Amino acid sequence: MARMLTITLNPAIDMTMTVDTLVPGDVHRVRDVATHAAGKGINVAQALGDLGHTVTVSGFLGQNNAAMFEQLFARRGWQDAFIRVPGETRCNVKVVERPASGTGRNTDLNSPGFEVDAMQATQLADAVCALAPDHDAIVIAGSLPRGIDAAWLIGLLARLKPLNPHVAIDTSGAALAAVLATGLWLIKPNVEELVAALRLPTHDRAAWHTAAMRLVQDGVANVVVSDGAAGVTWLTAAGGWHAVPPAVDVQSTVGAGDTLLAGMVHALTQQRPPEDTLRLAAACGTYAVTQVGFGLPDVPALHRIEQHVVVSAIDSTPSTTWTRQP
Repeated sequence: MARMLTITLNPAIDMTMTVDTLVPGDVHRVRDVATHAAGKGINVAQALGDLGHTVTVSGFLGQNNAAMFEQLFARRGWQDAFIRVPGETRCNVKVVERPASGTGRNTDLNSPGFEVDAMQATQLADAVCALAPDHDAIVIAGSLPRGIDAAWLIGLLARLKPLNPHVAIDTSGAALAAVLATGLWLIKPNVEELVAALRLPTHDRAAWHTAAMRLVQDGVANVVVSDGAAGVTWLTAAGGWHAVPPAVDVQSTVGAGDTLLAGMVHALTQQRPPEDTLRLAAACGTYAVTQVGFGLPDVPALHRIEQHVVVSAIDSTPSTTWTRQP
């Protein structure tokens, strides 16, 4: 298998609370509580590890509450290349509703976390660039902490690309908008994130599909757009594909996009045929919603889901023009 480097700039301790139905202003009795060392890049690493890869994890980590993360890294056998910073890694609260229908909503309360100074930012960039040539792919996932802006991220990408061309990014907001023009190997927004980053006038599928294909023409090798139960769209210069996953009992959608991204990177580094690549990635994302937690601990169950994912080729030619809105 491959060597994978994941970078989590703003990790979190996720406290997931399960309730029957969330009613604002009410007092709730919590059915279950689960606490995890998390953050999008760490979630990706969990799935990549379960798929058999050797994993290095990096990013920033608050030194005051690093123990939970360090225990996870040791248990998983990952190389720990995180830069410790003063203060605590943030704690995010995820409230998962478990109604009788089994299609529960998630409500996220995400805190801002620590602040990174210029010296720590340089230290991380130098460390990541030193690691980059020894890995088969690099995944940068999640939000930016305070003290880190989109310009810093663009600068890091400019340094990384000559060292390792296989850089995947899953972020949102200003960070996503800024990196779209950097000719990345892979981006994986969801529909809402892509629409916001490109400032499209509508959530119409034809509009974002055309805009995504323009990104491919502008140099993004793989544009992967997730759309919940509606499936996953993958666009490349060689063609486009859409995957529709089977219906499953949804326990939590937390981490589903991260697990999908891990499956995509895994399949691409194995050079699987396009249909098989997207089928596996969609199955990984679908598996994720059947659990509260992260990773792919039951690989046979993953393959059972994979058998029921429907993949079809789609037209990957932009059909209309589009412009970013002011």
